Amino acid sequence: MNDHIQPDGSDASEGAYEHDHGALGDAEFAEFMELAAEEGFALEDVEGAIEEAGHGPLPVLAVVGRPNVGKSTLVNRIIGRREAVVEDKPGVTRDRVTYEAEWAGRRFKVVDTGGWEQDVLGIDASVAAQAEYAIEAADAVVFVVDAKVGATDTDEAVVRLLRKAGKPVVLCANKVDGPSGEADASYLWSLGLGEPHPVSALHGRGTGDMLDRVLEVLPEAPLQTFGGGGIGGPRRIALIGRPNVGKSSLLNKVAGEERVVVNELAGTTRDPVDELIELGGVTWKFVDTAGIRKRVHLQQGADYYASLRTAAAVEKAEVAVILIDGSESISVQDQRIVTMAVEAGRAIVLAYNKWDTLDEERRYYLEREIETELGQVSWAPRVNVSALTGRHMEKLVPAIETALAGWETRVPTGRLNAFLGELVAAHPHPVRGGKQPRILFGTQAGTRPPRFVLFASGFIEAGYRRFIERRLREEFSFDGTPIHISVRVREKRGRKK
Repeated sequence: MNDHIQPDGSDASEGAYEHDHGALGDAEFAEFMELAAEEGFALEDVEGAIEEAGHGPLPVLAVVGRPNVGKSTLVNRIIGRREAVVEDKPGVTRDRVTYEAEWAGRRFKVVDTGGWEQDVLGIDASVAAQAEYAIEAADAVVFVVDAKVGATDTDEAVVRLLRKAGKPVVLCANKVDGPSGEADASYLWSLGLGEPHPVSALHGRGTGDMLDRVLEVLPEAPLQTFGGGGIGGPRRIALIGRPNVGKSSLLNKVAGEERVVVNELAGTTRDPVDELIELGGVTWKFVDTAGIRKRVHLQQGADYYASLRTAAAVEKAEVAVILIDGSESISVQDQRIVTMAVEAGRAIVLAYNKWDTLDEERRYYLEREIETELGQVSWAPRVNVSALTGRHMEKLVPAIETALAGWETRVPTGRLNAFLGELVAAHPHPVRGGKQPRILFGTQAGTRPPRFVLFASGFIEAGYRRFIERRLREEFSFDGTPIHISVRVREKRGRKK
């Protein structure tokens, strides 16, 4: 019974059984299971596939702590693979900060804050900045402390941040490699965060018990509910992009006033405040990323801090408006931010800033860059704007509404299977090794973003999956939204029990 949230954001109590099979109603689910049985699929496998694909937004767990206490090692242990960069020095940067994990049948996201930067203001300021960004996005926090060293002043500073945030906290006493180290861990009761869980992230000792505790405090689904009306409130928009791309200026322009100070004073921070702004006769909530000012004293780690801020904003939002500086070449960082929004499953709008300053030659080359560098999101609505002059701001709301509509679109199972039948008949999968796998049937198990489960007679190649995604977009207008497609292959009948 994982991730119990209705795909439309409604209360799960409306149908205690319905949310177990994603977006399918009871009658549709029963009809679908009958079809699956006729095709020889194990019904428990089909149920599991629908439930897995039909989940709502996953809860977020942040892993925080001072440098070199083993945060990235612990993240790798939680996600079950060596993906977070581990290096015995602060200041290690990486492309990704958010990973998906599973424990005891529950899935959740992990935000790794392992990349630290020792700056001129001292390590305490760096720890505080990273902790703030990660905690903001999280539903619960694992606070990692080195049991061998004990609680330091920096640890105490993070404890104060955690108390202020009011999020559930699990205290991880790391580097406890044997029973003798558990006495060191017991001293961490003094932090006032409850029981310290003795763990060796390196060897895996105690991580299972700690994760059991994490599941106790982690909500089944995020506390926020997505939706345009009722309890959902205004739709939430994250205005994201690399530093100095014009986010603050754009936010001020759409607000019609100076809501955000545009400057780069070293070391200045403020509590992020979401901005309620009326556009096109509708009130929107702009998740405040622009207002968290870039710290110019962070040099090597500046990109990493920007990634954390972006991850925090995207997790809170429904739509990511990605601002790209049209006067400069599309950068690797632009591509990373786009990828982050896609992987988070948010509706996406691409806004190219400083359009009014571009000459014909630059516009030509920008179009070529967009085709080659951002071809993977060619489905995202695009607006060419000027944050300085307000050019084409009126096009922003229609683009956002288009992306949200695609994000929430659901195709009934009967219509989807009629479409798949025609598609497979007209464009069958290529023959491989003397066999020709077929898509037998499928269903859309969830929305926000659209999530499909297809059931096949054999392995479906990645190229054919991309072909199916393109045709789904053409047929059902999934503009502005990522599409998740998972394929389940029917086992050979002789292997079934």
